[in-house]
Amino acid sequence: MSERGTRYPGPIARAGVHPHSLIAQGFAEDAALAGLLDRYPAELFDINLYDYDDEGQVSLRTGARGRLDGGQLLEAIQQGRLWVNLRNVETGWPELWAAAMAEFRQVEAAYPGLKAVKNGGQLILSSPKARVPYHFDAAGVVLFHLRGRKRIFVYPGDEAHLAERDMEQVVSRQTTEELPYRLAFEGDAQIIDLEPGQALTWPLYAPHRVENLDRFCVSLSMDFQTWPSRLRNGALYTNAVLRSRGGAPRPTDTMGQGELALRWAASLGLKRMGALKNRIAHFERQFEPEVGVTDGAGALKA
Repeated sequence: MSERGTRYPGPIARAGVHPHSLIAQGFAEDAALAGLLDRYPAELFDINLYDYDDEGQVSLRTGARGRLDGGQLLEAIQQGRLWVNLRNVETGWPELWAAAMAEFRQVEAAYPGLKAVKNGGQLILSSPKARVPYHFDAAGVVLFHLRGRKRIFVYPGDEAHLAERDMEQVVSRQTTEELPYRLAFEGDAQIIDLEPGQALTWPLYAPHRVENLDRFCVSLSMDFQTWPSRLRNGALYTNAVLRSRGGAPRPTDTMGQGELALRWAASLGLKRMGALKNRIAHFERQFEPEVGVTDGAGALKA
């Protein structure tokens, strides 16, 4: 792996930290967050609890929004071991989104050649001892950190750390974003401790994992697509379909722009046809947040 930290082209070569001014606008204060949790649509909550064995292998439990009011839910997150994603922040909290987009334009300008064609995001509220497993995002990401302290481990985006067959499964929604992980990967990580008021970028597709440093954390994870990332994601989807039919498609990092574009175009038709069924559309919910119980995860209520 070169100093770029990834085998894929793009203007972001390695993880980098940038300042932002979102904290001064009060978006991470308890009163604002409790009010947001009260009004946020329940179908846009992802509530996760990750458990790890001694080899770092992860198992996932998923939660339902439950019946707590916003203040109680915030308290359960602050006491427990929960990782809560509020999806579609661009519509769920437009004031935060407008402010974050202004900050994103400054980050974008720091990378000549970077041009986002679509942005989306999720607000992440996570417990002091929460950890997110080794995974990758099928988009560029700017992580705006607002409260608490996080440690992010960013790994090389080569075939050993990020197999294209696994990427195909994620992009085609056959599996979640988690990747096969080995403790030996730790010697290859770039480690960044992120403080409030800092935003982190990393190369497209770079595998990473996150640990909170014993404090309740608030971050806005803004993803963005460029035309090159759109083309490659489409090619990965087409390759997933071909592989599911017994094919052995060539890796996308051996393809030129013309072939990537053709496979992206093919993916549009394949998706319309329903060539691959979404296998992660529905999870069985196993708990709902509760104040004062282990990990903040109480029993599901009828």
